[in-house]
Amino acid sequence: MPDLIPADVRHRLKGLSIVARRAIGDRGLGMHASRARGSGLEFAQYRAYEHGDEPRQIDWKLYGRSDRFFVSEAERESPVALWILLDASASMNQADAAGSRLDAAKGLAAALAELALMHGDRFALATLRPDALDLVPAAGGARQRDRLHMALHALKAHGGFPAETTLTPLWDRIGGRDIVAILSDWFDPACLELARRLSAAGRDVLAIQILTVTERDFDLDGGYKFRDPETGEELLGDAAALRADYLVRFGAAQAALAAACAAAGIRHATLVLDEPLDTPLQALFGRAAR
Repeated sequence: MPDLIPADVRHRLKGLSIVARRAIGDRGLGMHASRARGSGLEFAQYRAYEHGDEPRQIDWKLYGRSDRFFVSEAERESPVALWILLDASASMNQADAAGSRLDAAKGLAAALAELALMHGDRFALATLRPDALDLVPAAGGARQRDRLHMALHALKAHGGFPAETTLTPLWDRIGGRDIVAILSDWFDPACLELARRLSAAGRDVLAIQILTVTERDFDLDGGYKFRDPETGEELLGDAAALRADYLVRFGAAQAALAAACAAAGIRHATLVLDEPLDTPLQALFGRAAR
């Protein structure tokens, strides 16, 4: 499978760390806490030895009884449990010369998982489809990354944003102190409503918006038929005649989204497809953000 993270982006990820809002906000509040498997002091379980495990983790007494290698896992404190919610509605298929929105979302999801892995945190993926909620439950380690990558490679977008009833399992899965990163174009009001509810319930929510170059610049000429991929609604018009009004309306919509996120305590960052993939991650987790 091709790597979802470009080599230059992977290199820059080393300078980032996922910081919860409470770690950069009010005094006295620290990082989120969660339980992760590791080599701490509190015993959790045994599992079969895997290539790359440290020999000191092997339980030699159990080997003497079973003639097989087992690793003793323990629970340790992990700063954060990261949930990646990826919008898989049809509008995520939108593409231009710079690439597709869905491919960028897959790369961002993989990069977020890589950040969590680098710092020993658990991470999970939920793909938001119109008829179902596909979950890769929270876990840590390289095998979890492999599971997430397989799910991302297989992912296709279609239909509309899922109904509230479809999203119900999220409330049973996402812990009250977890971080939630939502990857979407953020054009559907239901996406903002989900983010508001999660934030109001105490989750630390990150809104990562993915836009095409055409949406930002409206660099079109001639007659066009504009079609909403989710509703099928169509609009005929001359691009040059529509450009000025579109840019005003688009700017107002972007300002309204930013204001709504700020009012709900949601951190917001944007990626346009002609920008480096890690642009929103640098804004959220880079040195300037910290």
